[in-house]
Amino acid sequence: MMFENEKALIEAVLFLESDPVDITFLMKVTDFPKELVVDCLAWLKEKYTSQEHGIELIQLGGGYILSPKEELWEYLKKRYGKKNDHRLSRAALETLSIIAYRQPVTRVEVENIRGVNADNMIRLLVSRDLITEKGKKDVPGKPTLYGTTKQFLKLFRISSISDLPKLDEVNRERFELN
Repeated sequence: MMFENEKALIEAVLFLESDPVDITFLMKVTDFPKELVVDCLAWLKEKYTSQEHGIELIQLGGGYILSPKEELWEYLKKRYGKKNDHRLSRAALETLSIIAYRQPVTRVEVENIRGVNADNMIRLLVSRDLITEKGKKDVPGKPTLYGTTKQFLKLFRISSISDLPKLDEVNRERFELN
């Protein structure tokens, strides 16, 4: 049997955490068994689906986070969006999409696909914490491999890279190395 204070504790932890937290983290913080944490999350998810709430419980990057409902973003961005409203240029979005779909990928591989230098775009995406170094490729020169971050998942509101839209044949060919 679940008590209201257990739901409230899980809700408070989610409220205080700015990044998605997984079930193991919630179990550790609350000392609750996994089944109870899962039940509390299900209850919170259901609770926040009603229109009277401005937030929702979403799953991102293998964890859970409380987030404003998507339909409220237009209203909220006037006041709160300015801090993070650094729009990405078409070139930055193109570079980011190549990295997201091809990761891990080197700068040279991105440049071969785009056909232009990618140094500035990669620096910008790293500075925005949308991509990060994922290691070195085992070839001469050991170039850096890049992949997306949890911030990327959070920004695009997806749980994992596998949630990216599937590419059609034409777009799949665009992402092939020349």
